[in-house]
Amino acid sequence: MHTLHTIAEVRQQVRDWRQAGLTVGFVPTMGNLHAGHISLISEARRHADRVVASIFVNPTQFGPSEDFDSYPRTLATDSEQLSAAHCDLLFAPSVDEMYPEKNRTWVDVDDLGDHLCGASRPGHFRGVSTVVSKLFNIVLPDIACFGEKDFQQLAIIRRMAQDLFFPVRIIGVATAREANGLAMSSRNGYLSETQKQQAGAIWATLSALKTAISRGERDYPALVQQGTEKLSQAGFSVDYLTISNADTLAPAALPDSRLVIAVAARLGTTRLIDNVTLSIARDQ
Repeated sequence: MHTLHTIAEVRQQVRDWRQAGLTVGFVPTMGNLHAGHISLISEARRHADRVVASIFVNPTQFGPSEDFDSYPRTLATDSEQLSAAHCDLLFAPSVDEMYPEKNRTWVDVDDLGDHLCGASRPGHFRGVSTVVSKLFNIVLPDIACFGEKDFQQLAIIRRMAQDLFFPVRIIGVATAREANGLAMSSRNGYLSETQKQQAGAIWATLSALKTAISRGERDYPALVQQGTEKLSQAGFSVDYLTISNADTLAPAALPDSRLVIAVAARLGTTRLIDNVTLSIARDQ
């Protein structure tokens, strides 16, 4: 695996692959990798001849009181994992490389960023969309893989790629989970072993709500209230728990047929997110 740090080097390598008739897959990350990230590399390898991963802790998607300075930087161990997963190129730029001057151009996807995490993290998805658009323009991939754990992020990136005519196919990859259902996340490293066991209540709650809706329950506010109370009793401080339209991310209402049940909740100081999707017949 090659490790490159500049845009010019990455562009030259990708150009060489293109001239050889090879396709390129891309997995953007912020590092501190776990099995979920590696599953994205494996999926990218299924669809492309060469795979590029990026590791960049993007400052523009962190709010003033969030954990940018303390976010784990583990480049050496991340590199070992990527190499073992047969990643072909690691792009690990500096902040100055990605933002060489004061950033005056932003990519902001209307509406989709107003709900769920966007409601309490103003500017977060503008930072995500901006850096992903930069990375797409650098790597010029044929396909790019993103985890389904962050449903809102995936929806926004899909829309951005569509609206801006990026010639890249966005592939969503199923969430990797611990034995108790906890979604794998870089922030799980902040949890104690006891908290990791507690955190299984998130998946249990989402699964119970999905089952209730599948069985015909349609009082969504009441279901949200029940789920919120369950998580609070399990020791969480709930940022949001929503049953939303999977296309617009607005609160679900009949006759919506594609739903996402999404949650963000804190256990101690650690903020965890997860979701589950389902489809219901319009006549139910």
